Amino acid sequence: MITFASHCLSLVRLVAYLGFTLALMPIQALALARGWRLAVTLPLFYHRRTAALLGFRVETRGRRTTDEPTLFVANHTSYADMEMLGSVIPGSFIAKSEVAAWPLFGQLARLQRTVFVDRRARSSAVEQRDSLTERLGAGGNLILFPEGTSNDSLHVRPFKSALFAAAEVRVDGRALSVQPVAIAYTRVNGMPLGRTMRPFFAWYGDMELVGHLWKMLGFGTVDVVIQFYQPVTIDKFGSRKKLAEHCWRVVAEGVAAANAGRLPALEPLPLPDTLEAPIGAAAATSPQ
Repeated sequence: MITFASHCLSLVRLVAYLGFTLALMPIQALALARGWRLAVTLPLFYHRRTAALLGFRVETRGRRTTDEPTLFVANHTSYADMEMLGSVIPGSFIAKSEVAAWPLFGQLARLQRTVFVDRRARSSAVEQRDSLTERLGAGGNLILFPEGTSNDSLHVRPFKSALFAAAEVRVDGRALSVQPVAIAYTRVNGMPLGRTMRPFFAWYGDMELVGHLWKMLGFGTVDVVIQFYQPVTIDKFGSRKKLAEHCWRVVAEGVAAANAGRLPALEPLPLPDTLEAPIGAAAATSPQ
């Protein structure tokens, strides 16, 4: 229920977020212009602090690989995912070109050296591939949402194999490390996040951005679980399609387990010939 207190909390958090963000933007811009290491470390600090300011409490499970560069592939629930993942992964995002035009968020994306791709323009595929290759060759990690759009936080959409073009990049002759990552919004004020509450945190379909953000900020503390799984390479699968299917199955099962409150210790993951279908309410189709 949205109450007067919720509106007050939204206002306080939004003002704090804007003040903190606007104060750090010139520093990040200068760090990028000068080529300082700060341009990589400041976004981590920024995302951690803003996640806390906005009421999110992030728990990580598994171990993030320290190999650089790495392509991290994750499910996509809302714009808040970038704040959560950005707080634990030093890297830049791969985003659709439309994001560059978003007020404020587009500028923030550019300051984090986001690679913008036009997923509808096949004619620019070579240029986009070159941009990804250049970034990875320079040693920078990339974060990809291979569903191609956001989901309802319950069902992970099949991963699009075409978006795994970056996984084919070879750095110094070796295959690129690809690490699956599952992100789940699990609790609000200590209570499990039920189906009726999920639309307040999942942003999909034709939901309006400003109104959705305002309501989301009006809740108390939100627990977010980020699970890192065993890194793999395309060489183990032979094709982008098989790599995409493996990552999708791993992430879908992780999201289903987190939503159900089952967070077992993470074990080494099976390769495709021994994979089973995702459990629970995970997607029921495979990537095309």
